[in-house]
Amino acid sequence: VIKCKAAVAWEAGKPLSLEEVEVAPPKAHEVRIKIVATAVCHTDAYTLSGADPEGCFPVILGHEGAGIVESVGEGVTKVKPGDTVIPLYIPQCGECKFCKNPKTNLCQKIRITQGKGVMPDGTSRFTCKGKQIYHFMGTSTFSEYTVVADISVAKIDAAAPLDKVCLLGCGISTGYGAAVNTAKVERGSTCAVFGLGGVGLAVIMGCKLAGASRIIGIDLNKDKYAKAKEFGATECISPQDFKKPIQEVLAEMTDGGVDYSFECIGNVGVMRAALEACHKGWGVSVIVGVAAAGQEISTRPFQLVTGRTWKGTAFGGWKSVDSVPKLVTEYMSKKIKVDEFVTHTLPFDKINEAFELMHAGK
Repeated sequence: VIKCKAAVAWEAGKPLSLEEVEVAPPKAHEVRIKIVATAVCHTDAYTLSGADPEGCFPVILGHEGAGIVESVGEGVTKVKPGDTVIPLYIPQCGECKFCKNPKTNLCQKIRITQGKGVMPDGTSRFTCKGKQIYHFMGTSTFSEYTVVADISVAKIDAAAPLDKVCLLGCGISTGYGAAVNTAKVERGSTCAVFGLGGVGLAVIMGCKLAGASRIIGIDLNKDKYAKAKEFGATECISPQDFKKPIQEVLAEMTDGGVDYSFECIGNVGVMRAALEACHKGWGVSVIVGVAAAGQEISTRPFQLVTGRTWKGTAFGGWKSVDSVPKLVTEYMSKKIKVDEFVTHTLPFDKINEAFELMHAGK
């Protein structure tokens, strides 16, 4: 058993608490990882807020991390101690019907136990002050050591800087894949990206790499416009600057609507606007943001009857074990940006400050 520091969420709505936890050794088909770097994501904050119906407490959150394999359980063949890895919140077992289908990346092998905050055998590897602590998204990267299923880990280039590539565990991969895998943006097309946080910037990067000729960024926070343009946005607008709905503004700006739109916020009203900003006949809108539990989307069926398509994406459609190492290689060869997404680097004990910066849009 390893004793180490972890940021424990004892209950919803309270700041994380830095505690000494015990991390049990990996069982069969499990891997124990020394986490070197982790990022914070709105999904962690959503569960911490108490709004997540799958949220269980006490829990160690975090799902954008990178580290080194410390030990492996019986039967593990894909990685060995010393390997550099990224934990995966969407695993890839290679055996379930989802993994065998090229149309999806949503491996279901351990989905039920992962959703309940436990390892595939139904138990936890974390204890603190004599209490069992739940796992989160099968990764729990807010701990100096974590245990994951062997299908939830990707071995990557040992030379990759872990404080950067940890972002490929969720946000950057999600946005980039939404553009290139889910929407399949074509050269010369016009795109609109709603929400210019990390995921939105990654969508812009994907649209630009795909050869889009016009990329319109939409956000209420104008401080984000300069960064969006650095990533490839050709122009940025705020819905507050117009008297009419933003979908009408976009339709006027683009002679009838955009070819592709992306919702990167998780707001059902914005999802509707993003669909309705698409061009009649061929416009495609991709939902990337995660809305709160129980919320529903609406539009008039005529929007779809007249040729618009509504899609969604999880982890950008990447089959995780196969794709994450390739994404790291694309970063190392400078095809995709990663360093530019990092605004702050903080020590682990300042993790609550990291959440405050995220909520402040900084």
